[in-house]
Amino acid sequence: MSSASLHDSQAAIPLAQISAQRITNLYDLMDAAYDSPSIHKFSHLLGHKSIIDHNPRKTGEKKIFDPPEKERYKQRSSVERVFSNLKDNYGGRMIRVRGHAKVMTHLMFGIIAITANQLFKTI
Repeated sequence: MSSASLHDSQAAIPLAQISAQRITNLYDLMDAAYDSPSIHKFSHLLGHKSIIDHNPRKTGEKKIFDPPEKERYKQRSSVERVFSNLKDNYGGRMIRVRGHAKVMTHLMFGIIAITANQLFKTI
């Protein structure tokens, strides 16, 4: 958890390092905000394949993913839908408590509600 003023790309390298210590993964899937040489390089140093949407800010041209990369990148959309649902329907956008533990508890209640809703949909 971080402050709202922290851009996601500033946390990419520390989060990749923490994740690499906890789990074994082969790919780093990120959107165009993370398209920087330092993030690509660090992902490679961890032995991961970085699948990061290309940001055409420098070259003006959008790079297209290979078909296997495109399929793997699509998996990000399910995660993004959960985050959007948490923000729009389960109080993730307007948090009115202070402190790491209280904020995390607030968000986890939303995640539990989303999980319960998904489980009921499968029945």
